[in-house]
Amino acid sequence: MLRLGNPARRLRAALVVMAIVLSLFAGRLVQLQGFDSKVLQARAAEQRVRPETLPARRGSITDAGGHDLAVTVEAREIYVDPKDVDPDKRDLVATTLARELNKPKEEIAAALAKTTQRYIPLARDIEPPRAKRIMGFELKGVGMKETYRRLYPGGSLAGGLLGFVGVDGRGLEGLESAYDDILAGKDGKQSVELGANRQRIPMTRSQREAPVPGRNVRLTLDRDIQWAAEQALDRQVRATGARSGSVIVMDVRTGQIYAMANAPQANLNDWQSAPADDRANRAASEVFEPGSTNKVITAAAAMEAGVVTPDTVLRVPDHIQCADQQLKDAHPHKPEPLTFTGILAESSNVGTIMVSDKISSQQLYDMFRSFGFGARIGSGIPGEQAGLLPQWQTWSGSQRCTIAYGQGISVTALQMASVYQTIANGGVRMTPSIVAGTTDEHGAFVPSPAAKATRVISQTTADKIALMLEAVVGHEGTGEEASIEGYRVAGKTGTAMRYDEKCAGYCGYTATFVGFTPADQPRLMALAVIQDPKKDHYGGSVAAPVFKDVMTFALKSRKIPPTGTKAPAMVLRPSE
Repeated sequence: MLRLGNPARRLRAALVVMAIVLSLFAGRLVQLQGFDSKVLQARAAEQRVRPETLPARRGSITDAGGHDLAVTVEAREIYVDPKDVDPDKRDLVATTLARELNKPKEEIAAALAKTTQRYIPLARDIEPPRAKRIMGFELKGVGMKETYRRLYPGGSLAGGLLGFVGVDGRGLEGLESAYDDILAGKDGKQSVELGANRQRIPMTRSQREAPVPGRNVRLTLDRDIQWAAEQALDRQVRATGARSGSVIVMDVRTGQIYAMANAPQANLNDWQSAPADDRANRAASEVFEPGSTNKVITAAAAMEAGVVTPDTVLRVPDHIQCADQQLKDAHPHKPEPLTFTGILAESSNVGTIMVSDKISSQQLYDMFRSFGFGARIGSGIPGEQAGLLPQWQTWSGSQRCTIAYGQGISVTALQMASVYQTIANGGVRMTPSIVAGTTDEHGAFVPSPAAKATRVISQTTADKIALMLEAVVGHEGTGEEASIEGYRVAGKTGTAMRYDEKCAGYCGYTATFVGFTPADQPRLMALAVIQDPKKDHYGGSVAAPVFKDVMTFALKSRKIPPTGTKAPAMVLRPSE
C-alpha cells in the first residue's frame, strides 16, 4: 500500500528550517546594525566623503619700493582617476595628456595603468588657460584642482638671497625658508560627499575651514641697484674667467642692504636645473681670506692704542723675517720711508707687519672681535657664516704677521662690508639688515626693529682712517680704478691667495675692493669680491672696476650729490 507523508510533520520541518534561516538573517542584521554599525558607517564615509586641502595663498616678497621679487599666482593641478578611465580610451587619454603637459607618453600610460588608485597628480603649476584647454577635451577620469604656484618676476634677480619653494609650496632655501612661517599662511580643509560617479551628492552637508593667506615680507633691497650690481658682477666674472663673485651695497647710516648680488646665480623659476653652488647666497655663506682689505683693522688697533698716527714714518724694506718665514711685499723695492698713510695706500705687507709689532697679539685679536670677526653678525640673512678667527694664544710666529695683513683668517663678504660701514659711520657699527618689515594679519605694514648700533672705534680714529683710505684711491694708491669723477671715494684693495679644498692648498686668488662715498660725508658703501679670476688677479684691477660701476649707478639711483669738497693733500713718501 502507498503510504502518504505526514503533512503536519513536513510543515513542522519547513517551519524549523525557516526559523533557522530567519534567525541567521536576524543575527546578521543585529551584527550589522548593532555591533558593526560604526565600523561600516566609517567605511561608507571613507568611500563617500572626500577630504580636500585648500592651499593658502603664499605671501609676497618685495623690494623696498614694493616691487614683487617673489609672488604667488593662481595655477591648476591636473590629475587622473585611473579606475574611471575607459580601458578602450587609455591610449587616447595618454596621447592627449602627454602632448598637452609636455610629458612622455609612457609616464602618463604608467599612471593610467594603476587602476587600484583613484587620485594620481600628473602636473602642478599649470596656467589656468592651459588647464581649461585640457579639460575642454572632456576626457573621462581626468580632473583639475585649483592651486597656486610661486613666480619670480626677476628670474635670477637676488636668487641666492630669496631662495625658492618646493612642490608642496614650502620654503626650501634662502628667505623663502627663513620666513616660511610668515609667508606660508595656513591651509584650509574641505570635505564633500561623492557618489559612485565621483560627483558631489546634492543636498549633502559639507565641512569647510577657509585657508588663511600668508603675510608679505618687504626687503631693504633696491631692485634697480640689485639689477645693476648683478650685471656688473656677471660681466667681470665672465671677462676674467673667475669662478664666482659677490657684491654688497649698504646704507652707511642704517646698515640696510640695498643690493646683495652673486654670480653665477640660479634662475629661481627653474632652480632645479642649477648646481647647488649657484643657488647659494655666497655673499653671506662663502668664507675667504680677506687679504689687504683687512689692514684697516690693524690700522684701527694701532691707532686706538696710540702707537702710530697717519703721519708716522717707517723705513720699509720689501721683505721681513717672521719666525721661520720670510714675508714680502707684492712688488720688490729698495727700503724706503713711508708714512703710515703711504703704507696703507700702497698696501705694503711689510709696513703693516711693522706697525702690528707695536701692539700685542691680544690687542689685535680684540679689535678683530670688535669688528665682528669670528662670529655671525646677527643680520638674520639665511646661510650666514661666522668665518674663522683663531684664538690669539694659538697664533704661530709667522701667523702673527700674516694675520695683520689678512692671511690666516677667514671672513665673509658680509663681514668685510660691515667693517667698512663701521669706519664710514664714524666708528659705529650698524648691524646689517635685509628685511624692512612684514605685514600683519590685516595687511598693515609692521617695520622691523631698528638696527643695533655698537661703537667699535672712536670717531677720531674712524675719520683718520677714512682720509687714509682716500689716498688708496688716489694717483699713487692701488685703488685708482675705483675713483668716481666728481666724488670723493675712500676704499681699499685686497689680493689674497685662495685656499681651495680641491687642491688641498692655496690655488688661485681672491680679488677684492671695498669702499664708501662721499668720503667726507659717507652715505653708501660697496664691496666687490671676485673669486679665482684667471685673467689678472689684483683687487685694484679686477674688483675695483666693479665697485666703480655699481657705486656710480647707486649714487645716481639714490640721488646722492657730490659734496663739492676736495681731499686734503696727504704725504705718502716724506723727503729724506
